[in-house]
Amino acid sequence: MATQAPYIPPYPHRTRDWVNAHMALFGERVRDTAYGWADAAFDVPYKERHIFNTRIHLINDPEMIGHVLLTNHQNYAKPNFLQLVIMPLIGRGLFSAEGEDWRVQRKIVAPTFTPGALAGFNRPIAAVAKAQVAAWPRDATRIDLAEEALSVTMAVISDALFSGDLRLTSDEACRHLRAVISGIGKAPLSVMLGLPEFSFSAAFRKAQRGRKYLRGVFGAMIDERVAAGQYDDFFGGLIESLYAQFPRDEARAMAIDNALTFYVAGHETTAVALAWSIYLLAAQPDLQVEAREEAVAALSGDVETLPDRAPLLRQIIEESIRLYPPLHRIERQALGDDEVAGIRICRGEIISIWPMVVHRHRALWDRPDAFDHTRFAPENKGNQHRFQFIPFGLGPRICVGMRMAMAEAQIVLAHWLAARQFETSPDHVIRAIGGITLRPQNGMPLLVSPV
Repeated sequence: MATQAPYIPPYPHRTRDWVNAHMALFGERVRDTAYGWADAAFDVPYKERHIFNTRIHLINDPEMIGHVLLTNHQNYAKPNFLQLVIMPLIGRGLFSAEGEDWRVQRKIVAPTFTPGALAGFNRPIAAVAKAQVAAWPRDATRIDLAEEALSVTMAVISDALFSGDLRLTSDEACRHLRAVISGIGKAPLSVMLGLPEFSFSAAFRKAQRGRKYLRGVFGAMIDERVAAGQYDDFFGGLIESLYAQFPRDEARAMAIDNALTFYVAGHETTAVALAWSIYLLAAQPDLQVEAREEAVAALSGDVETLPDRAPLLRQIIEESIRLYPPLHRIERQALGDDEVAGIRICRGEIISIWPMVVHRHRALWDRPDAFDHTRFAPENKGNQHRFQFIPFGLGPRICVGMRMAMAEAQIVLAHWLAARQFETSPDHVIRAIGGITLRPQNGMPLLVSPV
């Protein structure tokens, strides 16, 4: 019996040779950060690049990545140009904060995302997913699963962290949220140069309006909770802790910043992972059948332990975020001189780590562009370097919500698969586009029908 050829899903456009690094500031590469990588990037452990007077170190080697993000992480902070994009839109929240601000905030939110605490989220996640599937048409129809993924993860974040406040799932809130995400993902040339003209960008102006609206919503929620002494959920605990450690006005601003951070990042990354996972299953009918059988069996038991009973779904999701890591770029700026694998790093220089390149690197993975979920089977994981799979980052600043994201993706995917069958649409070209996340361009329309 012939061995079935591995499935190779579409990947972002590559060029044969390296292009001038300045090209990243113009044309398609500005609109799509995943576009136009040199094919050679997937072979080399390191490449030095220059944009104007800035030296950039492109690092693909896992040991070098470990040095920057873990071993000597104190020497590397988010670059100044990223701060120019992020701070005006989401403020001093956990994602953008540095130093003592970051340490205080991380300590406050970390208990919410411990394994024991997260089990309590599984039941509301399942309720949201079940309600979503029940609302889908019973007849075969085309549904944009990228939009459905965004809807379900936004509802989960609202329920799990903000007690289901309906102001966060309104059409107006969703519209403003999309504007903020788009604004963060479209940093023009002026940002790289540190010019104030960035404030005149149309995308940034829309993002600023979105930020103002959402900050108003979260500000009102904070004032209501403080007045009522209501601190019995994630948001309430965050407010109470910040008010206990900072002056009132500063604490209120930081609570808004963190609420906006979790609202934006907490649903976007998981939604993207779900969209790519269901697409990869739709493109592989036999694997979809196998995954559905596991999903049905897992849903017959206690939802609080469902993730432990769905190992195949976890492998599929992990392989999906290997091929399409939502967090597809990580950049740091050296605070002082350093040496990494014999390469001199000078203060102010940029370290550029791209999981979308590392995850497809030919020196690290067998058939790197092919889908193979068995890479993440327990018997095979030991073959990987511990720093070659970094979809949630690495080191102290690893995504605090990664366990919740994985459990949420498993639970939602289980409900989708148990209730419906998914097929790819032959008239829709799937393409990954890089912005704040690595998402499917023009959505993910699939043919959805009853099982």
